[in-house]
Amino acid sequence: MAVRAAVLPAVGSPLEITGIELPEPGPGQVRVRLAAAGVCHSDLSLSDGTMRVPVPAVLGHEGAGTVVAVGEGVTHVAAGDGVVLNWAPSCGACHACSLGEVWLCAKALSGTGDVYARTTGGTDLHPGLNVAAFAEETVVSAACVLPVPDGVPLTDAALLGCAVLTGYGAVHHSARVRQGETVAVFGVGGVGLSALQAARIAGASQIVAVDVSAEKEELARAAGATDYVVASDTTARDIRGLTGKQGVDVAVECAGRAVSIRAAWDSTRRGGRTTVVGIGGKDQQVTFNALEIFHWGRTLSGCVYGNSDPAVDLPVLAGHIRAGRLDLGALVTERISLDGIPAAFENMLAGKGGRALVVF
Repeated sequence: MAVRAAVLPAVGSPLEITGIELPEPGPGQVRVRLAAAGVCHSDLSLSDGTMRVPVPAVLGHEGAGTVVAVGEGVTHVAAGDGVVLNWAPSCGACHACSLGEVWLCAKALSGTGDVYARTTGGTDLHPGLNVAAFAEETVVSAACVLPVPDGVPLTDAALLGCAVLTGYGAVHHSARVRQGETVAVFGVGGVGLSALQAARIAGASQIVAVDVSAEKEELARAAGATDYVVASDTTARDIRGLTGKQGVDVAVECAGRAVSIRAAWDSTRRGGRTTVVGIGGKDQQVTFNALEIFHWGRTLSGCVYGNSDPAVDLPVLAGHIRAGRLDLGALVTERISLDGIPAAFENMLAGKGGRALVVF
């Protein structure tokens, strides 16, 4: 059965909206009809080669939908169930998984090398980040689907698959923001907006949002920012000025750029924590001198997928949503069709924030 999908024919090539042929689900597989998919900056990183995956591929890793059919041996979901796609399923057996660090699973992306579908012309296709959510339907490993929590609309649930887990996890699991601490979030896209809401939920006393665009201030304040700084050469000085010349307790960098990582570090108080969530290219070199590392006593840490375990964190996030503490709709700046994905990529390149949501 042919369905429409956004295909990346080669790294650096424009996406092609075209028909693909999906097989019926085999043993341990699930076929899902997508309700919605978020357009994440990581998809752009896949298309331009910052992150390498086999191509041709169908991109899209943040999605939710309804189970159409299941293969032999699948018991945790059934046809008709609403599910969230999990693009980084853990194997449960590697060293990282044995330590409970499932977000670092060595085999999480092993499925990207599989051929999961073909174009109507017969060309083999790979699932960009395991789940190929930029399509009307997809076939995934059963490990890549989790039941949609009660009380979360299916369309909104798509955002739980990446932006919300990443932003929330960066604040709660990686940076471990405590009640009363001050926080700066660099980059007001989908992940950054999620981090702002997470900082508010954590009880941060002051939340500074930083972005290159002044137009994102309203979005940032709606998500919980108490202050807004337009990124410049004086960003760190501006943030120290807002925090009694001390700097923030925690800085969360969501852009993946050397300049913003350095600014986040410089904005963090002595003894504070800087968490880097953004995915940058190898050309983004950040330098520190040995004396400043000693003197400032700061902690700099990377953060993969919010250091989250989706099976554990989704019910927690659902509780915040039902209680009105977490607003998924506030992350969405535009709702588009499948054909609108290339334009959404252009908007990301232009620095326009929030999250474009593909609604099927």
